[in-house]
Amino acid sequence: MPKTYQFAVVGLGIGMRHCAAIEEARGAKLAAVCDLDPERLAEAEQSYGCRTYGKWKDLLADPSIDCISIAVESGRHAEFGIEAAKAGKHILVEKPVDITPARIERLRSAVRKAGVMAACVFQGRMEPVNIALKKSIDKGRLGRLIGVHGWLPWYRSQAYYEGPHGAWKGTWELDGGGSLMNQGIHTVDLLQWLAGPVEEVAGFCGVYAHDIEAEDQTVAILRFANGALGTLFTTTCAQPGHDARVYVYGEKGSFSRLGNQLELYEAGGPKERERMMAQFGSTSKTGAVSSDPM
Repeated sequence: MPKTYQFAVVGLGIGMRHCAAIEEARGAKLAAVCDLDPERLAEAEQSYGCRTYGKWKDLLADPSIDCISIAVESGRHAEFGIEAAKAGKHILVEKPVDITPARIERLRSAVRKAGVMAACVFQGRMEPVNIALKKSIDKGRLGRLIGVHGWLPWYRSQAYYEGPHGAWKGTWELDGGGSLMNQGIHTVDLLQWLAGPVEEVAGFCGVYAHDIEAEDQTVAILRFANGALGTLFTTTCAQPGHDARVYVYGEKGSFSRLGNQLELYEAGGPKERERMMAQFGSTSKTGAVSSDPM
């Protein structure tokens, strides 16, 4: 029989979504959760029947836990990850890995030394439409890339940045930024995954519609290593929130992806266009992620 891995989740904000995903995954079992908030612990216990821990050190000492999903504040990801690796636990880290390259490198070193597995949550790479578009680019269907553009017109209310569970968001110390580091990082990752690394960046940012420390809007111009030019904008000011868009074009074709679905696909000939649009194109709404972080 294949092993069922015993998972724990630390941080029950977005971590509650991790709990649900673990329960749905083959070969995984949600065994425990950890949080400082007793109400959140009680909700998880009622929903999943798992063990609860109010202290991180007690969870680490639980020998039955194979893997820990880390969903605490972004600026503490490496700290928690290093301690989990030293305890011999495999780790899944909510995005971003952390907020500085130095911290990320310390975590990488700890993972290698402990011999555990580690990954970060960039679920966009697992979306079937994005996998298909990546294959299309890699197979040369678009030819030499010319333009690579990402738009993230999302919305977050002021309340999102307040209260006992929100005050760390939009801060440099624990969030590492605002609309770019927290929300836009998925689009940043997707652009580089599809089109390769960026060599030059120029841009602007500012605070426009929230009382926060970091930015709530960014605009950037990108020069990719392959010569393509691109743009990126992120915001949490665009009421009521709209789907993210990625638009890529090359010498032989182009595509535009809105949310999780194709708006257009012009590459590889009529049959390929029909197949891609039939499989991934739709006029239906793709969900409320643009305005609801959960």
